[in-house]
Amino acid sequence: MRVCFAVAIVFSFLAGCAPRDDARPETVRFATYNVYLNRPAAGDLIADLQTPDNAQARKVAEIIQRAAPDILLLNEFDYDDAGEGLRLFQKHYLEVSQNGAEPAIYPYVFSAPSNTGLASGHDLDRDGAVTMTQGSRAYGGDAFGYGEFPGQYAMALLSKYPIDEEAVRTFQKFRWKDMPGALLPDDPASPAPADWYSAAALDDFRLSSKSHWDVPIMIGGARVRILASHPTPPGFDGEEDRNGKRNFDENRFWADYISGDEAGYIYDDNGAKGALAPGVRFVIMGDLNADPNDGGAVPGAVGQLLNAPAVSAAPAPESPGGVRQALLQAGANAAQTGAPSEDTADFNDDPETGIGNLRLDYILFSKAGLKESASGVYWPAPEDAHYGLIGPGFPIESSDHRLVWRDLVLTNAE
Repeated sequence: MRVCFAVAIVFSFLAGCAPRDDARPETVRFATYNVYLNRPAAGDLIADLQTPDNAQARKVAEIIQRAAPDILLLNEFDYDDAGEGLRLFQKHYLEVSQNGAEPAIYPYVFSAPSNTGLASGHDLDRDGAVTMTQGSRAYGGDAFGYGEFPGQYAMALLSKYPIDEEAVRTFQKFRWKDMPGALLPDDPASPAPADWYSAAALDDFRLSSKSHWDVPIMIGGARVRILASHPTPPGFDGEEDRNGKRNFDENRFWADYISGDEAGYIYDDNGAKGALAPGVRFVIMGDLNADPNDGGAVPGAVGQLLNAPAVSAAPAPESPGGVRQALLQAGANAAQTGAPSEDTADFNDDPETGIGNLRLDYILFSKAGLKESASGVYWPAPEDAHYGLIGPGFPIESSDHRLVWRDLVLTNAE
């Protein structure tokens, strides 16, 4: 098949790709999945996907095929300018039946550059050096978003419905200091406030650790705006909590963007200011790296979105596998207060050093123009025939995250 790419900066629509039926579907399945298809060096993912034989990619593809989303956000999929990795993943994995599952065909793809692995030219981790040579943790620590090469841990959006390419907005270059009341990290050894980063670094420092995207998708003549992001994990830092505070403000960005009156400060990569108008359909999707109850996020980080007036108060997606694994793995999970049925990620369970399983991956949707008919987390229990796609935790069979989905019905709006 021929794939339509609607890729910011790099790609535009290719001729010859027919849109899906104009009739409005009864339901549309939206999904987000941190697929763990990141690799240690540039080009490694492309090499792994050259043939249909990569065991991890096959399991990731089968999970996607069995969940069968219509619109899918991939987190932690390495970006390359030519889109070769995505094309190979579609051709050799998604579009080929995995163990009898129906192939997943997505005629429309949106991908764009990421801040991960993009050199900042500043000593952001304050290790005493500005590291400009790719391929080390020191380089990643000084990049705008952690990554040992440009595009590591990036995002991609796949759709069975046309993307309104001309209306896409990206916010990759929005500066953290331009957010009013930003939680800029403070050097605990200095009496000055918010001074972990130098003034010169803050003049360049970007809020998004990857990017924030507003991607309109046309479904049966109606527009749904996909608000996609992957905030930095709130860890891997020190007392200054620079990653935790950045995670909070990366999540706050969408909370402000959908609130209208709070978003006058926002500008996109083309310099256009402003945010969503009231009553617009939107779906917030991604690995937001913040559990509402457990883990190391700044309190209230994801609550800014869960409790936003414009966001539907639909129950969290659940799975049977999350409950079973929390019991089987125990350890750090035993002290958690959140419901294990809502967990979407399976991490270190050591009671002393681990954080256990968490709810990190979200699909949230507007009260306006959308209602839910079903939802779930793809996390089979041990007795399930497809448990092998997930496994017991470590070693990782497919990903340390689980695919999260919601079936949404379009109602009157816009």
